[in-house]
Amino acid sequence: MIIVMKAGAPDAELQSVLRTIEELGYTPHVIHGTQRNVIGAVGDERGKARLRSLEALPGVESVVPILQPFKLASREFKPTKTVVRFRDVEIGGDRLPVIAGPCSVESEDQILETAKVVKEAGATILRGGAFKPRTSPYAFQGLGEEAREETGLAIVTEVMKPEDVDLVAGTADMLQIGARNMQNFALLKRVGEVKKPVLLKRGISSTIQEFLMAAEYILSEGNYDVVLCERGIRTFETATRFTMDLNAIPVIQKLSHLPIIVDPSHGTGHWEYVAALAKAGIACGADGLMIEVHMRPEIAFSDGVQSLKPETFRQLMRDIAPFAQAAGRRM
Repeated sequence: MIIVMKAGAPDAELQSVLRTIEELGYTPHVIHGTQRNVIGAVGDERGKARLRSLEALPGVESVVPILQPFKLASREFKPTKTVVRFRDVEIGGDRLPVIAGPCSVESEDQILETAKVVKEAGATILRGGAFKPRTSPYAFQGLGEEAREETGLAIVTEVMKPEDVDLVAGTADMLQIGARNMQNFALLKRVGEVKKPVLLKRGISSTIQEFLMAAEYILSEGNYDVVLCERGIRTFETATRFTMDLNAIPVIQKLSHLPIIVDPSHGTGHWEYVAALAKAGIACGADGLMIEVHMRPEIAFSDGVQSLKPETFRQLMRDIAPFAQAAGRRM
């Protein structure tokens, strides 16, 4: 349910409503607006009729049911788009951020060299999987901080287990939940407890509703800085690694206030198709891109076939600029 407070309602009335929501066994989530505050009450759907009584409290304008199963992620709860901000990065606003880097961190020289290349080309966030199943989570500990110090890039790194969240959050500016962990509910709840932005990738066989319900797990723990990532889904087609679901971008933007970026590297699985799908994603309204870049893809530990070489990435960044402009974005 959504509890809409009256314009100018004093804080004492807001606090009274919050206490009553908790007494009824629900968890309140507040959005502070310029004119009025809105409260989302999340809990057992069977007793939601009890929340209607909140209209009798001072300061309450109306109590409205949320029809979507994903409550906090829905446009019903928050009609305006969420903009996720961290360090000097903004996702969901006027600018089009590009996340770039290797699939896996392989060595200190590799990640630092790649960071400098993608920074020079215009990327704003460095990706690098130090916690891949085939890579030790300890061998490259601290390299994210060194790359950030040398380039100024924000760092996004995948976390795979709830017990690793604090370790990764100690270095990364953004925590990534990979496609195969999209429904790892213990992990989703744990990253929801940490006040770090989360990049949530769509599961390879998940529906859009399942995708948004996964985001709901994070939001329900109080972390509202969630960015969705469309990275392709599994279909009967074998010409590409996955099928890039460009439909998901406008559909999700209609249903949810959360920003969504696209990953054409995983979406296609072949470097020669990445540029075309990157442009298509921007044209469909994506809030950013995630591109795999490797200095020597032919010897990459993983996903070399879908990684761009530095010069190809530089050309991509030049090519997408007019698409971003046409979509009303700035690089």
